[in-house]
Amino acid sequence: MRIFRPWIAVLLLCGAPPALAEQGRLLATGGASSLEGAAGGGITPWAVLAGYGEQGEWGGQVFATRVETADYRLDVAGLAVAYDNRIELSFARQRFDLGTLARQLALPDDSLSQDILGLKLRLFGDLVYDRLPQVSLGLQHKRQKDFRVPGLVGAQRDEDSEAYLSASRLVLGGAFGYNLLLNGGLRYSRANELGLLGFGGDRRDRHSLLKEGSLAVLFDPRWAVGVEYREKPDNLSFAGESDWADLFVGYFPNKQLSLVLAYAKLGEIAGLDHQDGVYLSLQGSF
Repeated sequence: MRIFRPWIAVLLLCGAPPALAEQGRLLATGGASSLEGAAGGGITPWAVLAGYGEQGEWGGQVFATRVETADYRLDVAGLAVAYDNRIELSFARQRFDLGTLARQLALPDDSLSQDILGLKLRLFGDLVYDRLPQVSLGLQHKRQKDFRVPGLVGAQRDEDSEAYLSASRLVLGGAFGYNLLLNGGLRYSRANELGLLGFGGDRRDRHSLLKEGSLAVLFDPRWAVGVEYREKPDNLSFAGESDWADLFVGYFPNKQLSLVLAYAKLGEIAGLDHQDGVYLSLQGSF
């Protein structure tokens, strides 16, 4: 299956010695990769930048992710690069298998896909060492590549841009002696199901201000357990769009590899309810 060729790149990168980033940043502070390509958690980005590069250094990551629910499957692959611990560029390609819905409704397409280009800029602060939390501004441009189905259900456009603001802080010893990661954000978006069902709708065709956030406890420098939440818009009348949440475990054996496993509670997607399932992501960093 073509979408999983990036898994090979991730594994090759994980086996290579670090070439560009030094050892200044703490393990796991590069985060994982979000479903839209930016560094951070799985369903929401953090204010951190990709990789482990410090001032004057490059850093980056490649990743592959799969989410399996009762009726759907989402595959994502992408990469992100950062310079000077200041600016990040990312790209992600998503493929959404419509599964049960395509068979029940005899849809003209059995999958949907989109490309996401991202830019993130650290505005001020630091995750660990500054008095202020690290705060970053992100921009994403999304292009839906299979618009027949989204158009049929009321989506107004096949591409759009959105913005988000994230603030992150790692509190050393903040959870009964264990390190505590706190992250909160606001997103300005009108994307339906991340944009896989287009942008805007017959019910609402304007950007909404949406809340998102995450919390994680690092019980060990290599292990993190946490939760995430992401508010979603509700633009289409043919089906509701539920907020998303997950419970995750992250494993960071070294600065070149991370693995995230989660139970994702996604609610209603495209008219089918109870879309809870498993999230698995593999990332290689430099």
